[in-house]
Amino acid sequence: MESTKKQVSLELLPWLVVHTDGTIERLAGTEVCPPGLDPETGVFSKDIIIEPKTGLSARIYRPFSIQTDQKLPLVLYFHGGAFLISSASFPCYHTSLNKFVNLANVIAVSVNYRLAPEHPLPTAYEDSWTALKTIQAINEPWINDYADLDRLYLVGDSAGANISHHLAFQAKQSDQTVKIKGIGMIHPYFWGTQPIGSEVKDEARKKMVDGWWEFVCPSEKGSDDPWINPFVDGSPDLEGLGCERVMITVAEKDILNERGKMYYERLVKSKWRGKVEIMETKEKDHVFHIFEPDCDEAMEMVRRLALFINEVET
Repeated sequence: MESTKKQVSLELLPWLVVHTDGTIERLAGTEVCPPGLDPETGVFSKDIIIEPKTGLSARIYRPFSIQTDQKLPLVLYFHGGAFLISSASFPCYHTSLNKFVNLANVIAVSVNYRLAPEHPLPTAYEDSWTALKTIQAINEPWINDYADLDRLYLVGDSAGANISHHLAFQAKQSDQTVKIKGIGMIHPYFWGTQPIGSEVKDEARKKMVDGWWEFVCPSEKGSDDPWINPFVDGSPDLEGLGCERVMITVAEKDILNERGKMYYERLVKSKWRGKVEIMETKEKDHVFHIFEPDCDEAMEMVRRLALFINEVET
């Protein structure tokens, strides 16, 4: 009797495996939780459809108490997950957004862009651009009544920070009136073929991250594709970043740490005329704030991000 057990053709640990019959089995980021009133923070949330044709959706958040004449900053949030896993309804992101909205006193829209490999890149970027264009015109009372569109921020972690970077260029190049005040980049997912810093000695993690990217964006350019490496030929000049302010956060033990620092340094040296700041969290790894939302370091990082969005000097 032949075994019916599926055979694995590719492992992208710890995220997913691909079986020989082509089916994808995600090992992480698949859990979901409903929106509603969060009893801990008092933040309300609900799910909305942004683009009915593709099913593009988002989860929108607002603080419990808002004055009728009060307009709050609008944050478009892009979750991480290497473009492969997770969603706006993943419990860790839902918890994180509740805490962030409560502390920062903002309206937040967490975009549920479609994932690779079922929806190959650049689908995630296209969905995110659709969300950015649409969110300012959508007939949504929480945005119409409470959001200040002149204080529109893009915030993302990991792959979401990468998305924010690219959208800031696209917004400036667009003939539409999409104006971004600033972007908050949490542990940005940038990479490159040639190892730098700690990547040189950490060959195992370097190979692992290379494998993730080659899976979601197979091309002869590999990890030097402009989607993932903002410093190679074909990448837009940082001078053209379409926002006034940038905040970058990195984590000391994160394999992506050196790339985030390089981005900060290159932005400072570029002809971009905005204001940029960087924050490093010691003894922590990639997107630790998602998995340890109540630790002191996560609370401090979210506090700094809240100050950034509310334009309070630190």
